[in-house]
Amino acid sequence: MSRVVKKRQADPRVVQHMWTAIEVIRNQKQIANMDRISKYLSRVFGIHPKETTRQLALAVKDGLVVETLTVGCKGSKAGIEQEGYWLPGDEMDWEAESHDWYCFECHQPGDVLPCDSCFRVYHLRCLAEEGRPRDGGSHWQCAICKGSKKKNLNKQEMTKYLRFIVNRMKERVSNLTEGKYKSFDEFKADAQLIVHNTAILFGVHSDQAEIARMLYSDTCHELNELQLCKNCFYLSNARPDNWFCYPCVPSHEVVWARMKGFGYWPAKVLQREDNQVDVRFFGHQHQRAWIPADNIQDIQVSVQQLQVKRSAGWKKACEELALYQRFLREGRVWKTKMEERSEEDPESSISSTSNEQLKLSQEPKAKKARRGQPAEPKEEEPEPEVEAVSSSQEIPTSPRQPEKFSVSTQTRKGSAASPRTLHRGTQTNGDNSCQNRCHEKYTKIFNDVKEMMKADNKRETERAVREALEKLRTELEEEKRQAVSKAVAGVQAEMERKCKQVKERCKEELVEEIKKLVAQHKQLISQTKKKQWCYNCEEEAMYHCCWNTSYCSIKCQQEHWHADHKRTCRRKR
Repeated sequence: MSRVVKKRQADPRVVQHMWTAIEVIRNQKQIANMDRISKYLSRVFGIHPKETTRQLALAVKDGLVVETLTVGCKGSKAGIEQEGYWLPGDEMDWEAESHDWYCFECHQPGDVLPCDSCFRVYHLRCLAEEGRPRDGGSHWQCAICKGSKKKNLNKQEMTKYLRFIVNRMKERVSNLTEGKYKSFDEFKADAQLIVHNTAILFGVHSDQAEIARMLYSDTCHELNELQLCKNCFYLSNARPDNWFCYPCVPSHEVVWARMKGFGYWPAKVLQREDNQVDVRFFGHQHQRAWIPADNIQDIQVSVQQLQVKRSAGWKKACEELALYQRFLREGRVWKTKMEERSEEDPESSISSTSNEQLKLSQEPKAKKARRGQPAEPKEEEPEPEVEAVSSSQEIPTSPRQPEKFSVSTQTRKGSAASPRTLHRGTQTNGDNSCQNRCHEKYTKIFNDVKEMMKADNKRETERAVREALEKLRTELEEEKRQAVSKAVAGVQAEMERKCKQVKERCKEELVEEIKKLVAQHKQLISQTKKKQWCYNCEEEAMYHCCWNTSYCSIKCQQEHWHADHKRTCRRKR
């Protein structure tokens, strides 16, 4: 059974904080002792002094911090040996390590189990139950090494597909080495190694580690898509003309699929899980969705039975469907240049000129019989090859290039007395004509390839610009929506706070006003009770008549006296 070993014990994030503290203290011309390091870490990073002491001892044991005795040179500690700490320098004698120092799963130190086939190490607690070593086994491999043994495709094909994933990873991953990976699991392991190194360098819960995890998650998603259908993956990324219409190998099932709230639409079936079907629709965006199996109809079902609204988008999707079915009947599938080269015979690179010359040398009689007839142009080989003839043979004339043959004829006539010279001149002229035609032929081919590459580059640039603009527009809309939502939420919160403050203030003012009114009311009642009032008109009285009767004027007294008071007045007469 593989032996559990001790690698490093100190927390890598705390060690980096210690290095920062030691460097700051040393720059201040002070000795980096335990007290200063502990105070700095507590003040800046919020690390408890006990944890600092423990981690510093582990860092010294791991060789990440050097402990020395330093003599003080100023203050009360002058001439006294003090315990100090330094950063490890280049003079440190580091042993060559065959394995990583930290667990590849949780990125933390501790007792780890090394893999016998790679550099990775794991805590036993971080391994799944089926991945742990069995008793009695002397050789143990991690899950990544076991998965890398599976061979998915050849190296050239794998490199072609993985380039699309690397382009999404952008500058986080360097250029893909040709033929480096043997399986997709190896590429996935390298993406996971980015997460591991980032977590060790910046911390498990840092923003950089979160970005690395998102990168790894995207990589896993892309690899799953690639393993689902390599043809769909390549075509959806390369995007040639009518890319969605080329059948895959093996071809996908074509059905009518209906999303909730929409009508039936032509689509390809990518996979099935339980009662759900993963489809990709024909049409402008080629959108993808999981559809219940009840909403799937066979493609042979007539459109009249489906009761579809024939919009412009639906008609375009049906046109793509018809083109796909035509390609499927014709057996047309998309093949990359790499696949075409792999299917060609290596000997097919021999020039057509050499083949024609060999054929002509093997069949001289057949050629002589047709020598008097003009050469017919062919679509595959628009430029006929020229045969080198001897001085005893007549040079056949061609309606396409009379000038070149006239030169050779003149040479033959001018040197009739010298057969050797005539033969050499005729051969040289034929070779020159062959070279000129080969040069023109391949120049035309190169120009065609150049124009095709320019057109492909232009389409790719336009597609990239459209995607970038669409992405930018989407991001701007999303930022605008988030900003508006944030502003509305802020305004609502501010209004609620202001309303609450105004209510409280109004309540306080109302209570104060009521208190003032009650006091004024009591004061007025008191003053009113202290006064006497006219019995006749209820104005303030000035003249007292008897025990409960007073008057404001003599007129009121006279009126009331004659009306009623004369009978009830208790004043002594």
